[in-house]
Amino acid sequence: QVQLVESGGGLVQAGGSLRLSCAASGSIFSISAMGWDRQAPGKESELVAVSTSGGSTNYTDSVKGRFTISRDNAKNTVYLQMNSLKPEDTGVYYCNARIRISTLSGTDYRDYWGQGTQVTVSS
Repeated sequence: QVQLVESGGGLVQAGGSLRLSCAASGSIFSISAMGWDRQAPGKESELVAVSTSGGSTNYTDSVKGRFTISRDNAKNTVYLQMNSLKPEDTGVYYCNARIRISTLSGTDYRDYWGQGTQVTVSS
């Protein structure tokens, strides 16, 4: 079994910072991409940031220059440093990962999500 456990959400004033963490655990062969989605109230989920195993990163336009995604591969952990937060960043942030697991027939890649952590930015 694989689990993603997030931490670091909370309430912050506009202009403030938060750092989210997400640790993957369980029967993990390897991890390719890790990233963060968010679900704002009344809106569809959107991909915020992603980090590949090759070291490349990608961000949605609204967070470029403010958010930084990073990984500690030794700890199977991904971080999201969020600076200059805005009220429109409010939402539930979900960690996601594409993980290679062992199966009866060999290995396979599966997608996993964490339980979500609430980020609220007040104006």
